[in-house]
Amino acid sequence: MSFLSTLSGKTADDRRFLREQILTLTAGLPNRESFESLALSVFRYQAVNNAIYANYLRYLSFRPETVTDVRQIPFMPIGFFKNHIVLTGTSAAPDPESSPLLTFASSGTTGQLTTSRHVVPDPALYDTISTRIFEQTYGSLSNFHILALLPSYLERNNSSLVYMVQQFMARIERVQTTDNLSGFFLHNHHELTQRLKQLAQHPDQKQILLIGVTFGLLDWAESVADLTFLGELDKLIVMETGGMKGRRKELLREEVHEILITRLGIRAVHSEYGMTELLSQAYSKGEGIFQPSSTLRVFLRDINDPFSLYPGNSARAGERRTGGINVIDLANLDSCAFIETQDLGQYADTEGQPGAFRVIGRFDNSDVRGCNLLV
Repeated sequence: MSFLSTLSGKTADDRRFLREQILTLTAGLPNRESFESLALSVFRYQAVNNAIYANYLRYLSFRPETVTDVRQIPFMPIGFFKNHIVLTGTSAAPDPESSPLLTFASSGTTGQLTTSRHVVPDPALYDTISTRIFEQTYGSLSNFHILALLPSYLERNNSSLVYMVQQFMARIERVQTTDNLSGFFLHNHHELTQRLKQLAQHPDQKQILLIGVTFGLLDWAESVADLTFLGELDKLIVMETGGMKGRRKELLREEVHEILITRLGIRAVHSEYGMTELLSQAYSKGEGIFQPSSTLRVFLRDINDPFSLYPGNSARAGERRTGGINVIDLANLDSCAFIETQDLGQYADTEGQPGAFRVIGRFDNSDVRGCNLLV
């Protein structure tokens, strides 16, 4: 019996309606008004049907029925994913060790004992949303070779990033009419370099996505004498994610990008913003500026007052205030869509890029985790 089949009649009906609305939203371009209206509906659903989140709201003496604007919604601290199974629709949380449900776990850093766990009862929803977000940003996956340099992720069997990239590769495999050159690479830098040379010598008009954990890309770039031939691959996208994970000295994202641009001879480094606790992603095509996706929106909170949000138009006023990143992620329909992360960010929205943001670091007392670099 599946988890979703155990939902009660009204809860199941409400979830089915919200799922359809979320998929409809992801089928088009990001729309602020539709997003906010749906976010309010998801909030009301989770405030009633998510035991962990409901208890948190009661602890705050917060009345969900008073919410009329998304900026009034309380965001649940991300640390709850470490100590609780956050699920909407049931009060009896499954044991992630024995449950057949797909469960993602955070990588943390070397020696960290407690990691976050995110139970995903509806993998098809996650697959559809992550695919649509990528393709709305970069185009059809059928036009890609994907090379994944994810050593710290491949050493585990419950990484959300590896799962997502595997699903991308599987989609490519289903429609591929030529040799499939996509693949994962652990520490085999020579094989990765040879694969890239093969693609450079025999171009097939497809784009090449080289996605790597930040420290892995730096290790590879420093281990190969000359990678400047990559600059001639005009269809190459180099994308970093995940930070250093305690494997290297922490650097600013700008410093990482400068090293990679110089060593690889490329024009820009792309980035992916995602984490175990979020099922949506945001992508940056350069300069560390992330675009919100159809199911993800970022709000910045005051560093000293987690219940006070900065105005969303502060970047337009010439300000660059740093705040804690709060995320509404509608893909988290079955967990919690309102997450107070431990990341620090700034608004970067302009007239042509509403909702854009930068991720500039983490709070000093937070774990070194897999979503971004430290300051």
